[in-house]
Amino acid sequence: MKAERKIIPWAWIPSVYFAEGLPYIAVTVLSIQVYMQLGLSDAEVTFYTSWLYLPWVIKPLWSPFLDLIKTKRWWIVVMQLLIGAAFAGVAFTVNTSLWLQGSICFFWLLAFSSATHDVAADGFYMMGLNQHDQAFFVGIRSTFYRISMVVGKGGLIALAGLLHKMMGIQLSWALVFYGLTALFIGLSLYHRFILPNPSEDANKVSVSKSQLLLDFGRTFISFIRKDQSLITIAFLLLFRLPEALITPISQIFLQAPVAKGGLALSEIEFGAVNGFVGVFGLLLGGIIGGMMISRDGLKRWLWPMTAAITLPNIAYVYLAYMLPDSIVAISIAVFIENFGYGFGFSAYMLFMIYFSQGEHKTSHYALCTGFMALSMMIPGLFAGALAEAVGYRWFFVIVM
Repeated sequence: MKAERKIIPWAWIPSVYFAEGLPYIAVTVLSIQVYMQLGLSDAEVTFYTSWLYLPWVIKPLWSPFLDLIKTKRWWIVVMQLLIGAAFAGVAFTVNTSLWLQGSICFFWLLAFSSATHDVAADGFYMMGLNQHDQAFFVGIRSTFYRISMVVGKGGLIALAGLLHKMMGIQLSWALVFYGLTALFIGLSLYHRFILPNPSEDANKVSVSKSQLLLDFGRTFISFIRKDQSLITIAFLLLFRLPEALITPISQIFLQAPVAKGGLALSEIEFGAVNGFVGVFGLLLGGIIGGMMISRDGLKRWLWPMTAAITLPNIAYVYLAYMLPDSIVAISIAVFIENFGYGFGFSAYMLFMIYFSQGEHKTSHYALCTGFMALSMMIPGLFAGALAEAVGYRWFFVIVM
């Protein structure tokens, strides 16, 4: 038997989790940016892009079947290559007359590839590390995932803005996506040689498809039979309702022309405000929220954190009514909203962990994450239509 190579975790954990975050940002943020700049209405933008959450909603359905086909290591390498191909497809089609139909098809491929990569990467993390290293590197993987958010929300949008000054919108975005294509082909080749070959990944117990289906059915039934499961599902779907509505519209509002009621930020300004200031607020809120729960417990902070999801949205009410032209004022408002969301989301994540405890805890947590994605998808489908119907001012008031 071939001896297992000893590869330090630092050689692959940062790159794998950077590669996990960037496609998700491309699907959920860059797609909105592209379609908004190409002239779709708010209702069309949010409707088309919200459907792209679907792979993360149904991810628990197909994730158990991945091991029947290949190892998690194989899935990581191949999905990164497929993600690169999807980026190439978006880059090619966005600069053609069929830019809408073509790019949506490849964004769908990107979404399914990214969701599958998530499953493989998280499973491989547990197989490729011992318990001590798993605990040590949990912060490292989270850090590089957040770095990918900064790059995607800030750097790539700003880069597209710089290119837009020299060429058309479609060509500038095509070049950005071609760059992502090259990056992910490189990552796939790198991980093909650098990822370890844990014996647990290669030596799996063979399970039939029928047995997996039976096990999934039992797991879902046990999930529904848990105490207060229906209330829990309602909580998972409604807790982030304000954020699910505001997330796509805030991106459009910040860049919409003043005549339409927006703030008319350039791509570079938006990249700086949303990608750097916003992500910093999100991270800081999450850190402080985790510290508060660790100190006082979830029960003490559940309702304050529920309020923190909603009340900071008053910052967007201020922006919509005052329409400040100061980038500092806009940055402070975006920071406040993101800080509140990061702070409140800590309770949501811990609630899912607590509810999933007991038998089938891993599968139950996966089902919770499916409902979490659904909570973002459904409100987003009609967020743009609501904003068009009532205007940005009343939209943000309603979200409050």
